[in-house]
Amino acid sequence: MGVAGCGKSSVGTAVAEELNARYFDGDDLHPQSNIDKMAAGVPLNDEDRAPWLDKVGAALAEADGATLVGCSALKRAYRDRIRAACPETIFAHLAGSRAVIEARMSKREGHFMPVSLLDSQFATLEPLQADEAGFAVDIAQEFGAVVTQMATRLAAGLGG
Repeated sequence: MGVAGCGKSSVGTAVAEELNARYFDGDDLHPQSNIDKMAAGVPLNDEDRAPWLDKVGAALAEADGATLVGCSALKRAYRDRIRAACPETIFAHLAGSRAVIEARMSKREGHFMPVSLLDSQFATLEPLQADEAGFAVDIAQEFGAVVTQMATRLAAGLGG
């Protein structure tokens, strides 16, 4: 989980490979209307996100074996909605400063999410709370260290 540009896809893919798990990019589960809205520079609201979060939860609940899904899951209510479909979900928050993430986003090509929406992502973000199964990983570290830390924690089933 995390704001746009934090590395959900690249880290998630690498961690899944390390754990011999499946990886789904949550962006692929968005309805076209959400993609069009974000591409136009308009932030999604809770109503826009609801069907998408339901698809994320269903993908996790229906998965056969270890599965990772890259999903922003910015608010506690969003994570609760995913957990309602798949209670054993562990959230790994790829946490980083706005400056680090903006620099990464500005280097990406071909992604529908513009840098202009980064402020709305940070404004919406509610970090994991103590009673949520999950942990944060600082993305300011070298990529391999982020992957190793996340894979180790997930392999151990550490949610807190």
